[in-house]
Amino acid sequence: MHIYIKNPGVLKCPKCGKPILGHTVCKSCGYYRGKMIIDVFAKLDKKEKKKKEKELKTSKQEANKKLSMEELSKK
Repeated sequence: MHIYIKNPGVLKCPKCGKPILGHTVCKSCGYYRGKMIIDVFAKLDKKEKKKKEKELKTSKQEANKKLSMEELSKK
């Protein structure tokens, strides 16, 4: 059978690292192609803003963290 359904292409958001569908705005950070399209923080109250900012900082740190040879061998 030559007709079949493909899985959607899930990519990583370059800004926050969350999985997103291709050609869509990231729902967690509001960026598309390196430009802010939606201001996600404007809709949140103070507690939610702090939580979201902290989440973005930790995800950036994890993405930028380079593993040494010893850490790679452990995984």
